[in-house]
Amino acid sequence: MKKISRIAITPGEPAGIGPDILVQLAQQEQCAQLVAIANPELLHDRAKRLDLPLSIIPFDKNATAQYSKPGELYVEAVELTSIPEPGVANSDSGEYVLKTLDCAIAHCRNGSLDALITGPINKHVINQHLSRTNNQRAIFSGHTEYLAEQTQTPRVVMMLATANSESSLLSRPLRVALATTHLPLRDIADAIQPEMLEETLRILQQDLISHFGISQPNILVCGLNPHAGEQGDLGDEELKIIEPCLAKLRSQGMQLSPALPADTLFTAKYLDTADAVLAMYHDQGLPVLKSHGFGQAVNITLGLPFIRTSVDHGTAFDLAGTGKASVSSLRAAINMSIDLCQKANNE
Repeated sequence: MKKISRIAITPGEPAGIGPDILVQLAQQEQCAQLVAIANPELLHDRAKRLDLPLSIIPFDKNATAQYSKPGELYVEAVELTSIPEPGVANSDSGEYVLKTLDCAIAHCRNGSLDALITGPINKHVINQHLSRTNNQRAIFSGHTEYLAEQTQTPRVVMMLATANSESSLLSRPLRVALATTHLPLRDIADAIQPEMLEETLRILQQDLISHFGISQPNILVCGLNPHAGEQGDLGDEELKIIEPCLAKLRSQGMQLSPALPADTLFTAKYLDTADAVLAMYHDQGLPVLKSHGFGQAVNITLGLPFIRTSVDHGTAFDLAGTGKASVSSLRAAINMSIDLCQKANNE
């Protein structure tokens, strides 16, 4: 009998569309047990505003896993000081968002939940909370970095993937991983170092094999500089750092392209044979991916001790509470999580 996956969902910023899309999606038949790590009153409030039925079932980790039925949602309750007005950000929400993440991480670490899906957050709201409470932790720069820190994972890799080929220009799904994530542009060149690049490529290679069942991944690698440095005329990171790293890993059996100019790499000529692309920084790779599959793309964190996916959009405060937010990216994230869980269970 196929194991029923138990999947945690943190809806994210409570004043954004995260609660909306979770309540909307809960109206549909599910192929997993979805467990919201959230405040029940918030979910009831949003369901009422959307005029949708919602029955909340307290999550019991010791009970037998059950498929979520339409109109039902399993919930692990997290305290929220006050229910925010949709679309109105409040720094009090920052503490709540971090509590939902910590709770979900604990469940995934102890095996009571199989995967984590994160909803959209507002980093500024979280950092307002940290500043107001004189918290000594570093600035909150994103889910990816926070999950790595909380699980003591030395390095993780952020990858976005289209669920399928939405563009007629491409014949296969597009997967774009990032060597660096949420860094200011002026810091990126200094962050591209041989050890970091090698670790990132090894994680990408291993998870393409273990999570996606690709026995010999073909990975395309972007150069850092325009035209991949023009043999050092436009920057020497390709010559001094990137190419020597690629040569070392090729000698160990990895299938890697040379450092390619990003302005030509993202064309069908190259992508039709690629299992993944490694971009050097966030806005080098993700605008292309989102132009091909926005609303259908899934954010995946590679290298964590559990499966984590996320939606590809933000909080959309202007849509919160209106019923106009699309559930397509959350549905894609759930489907991806179920698929990855099933692959893990079959190993």
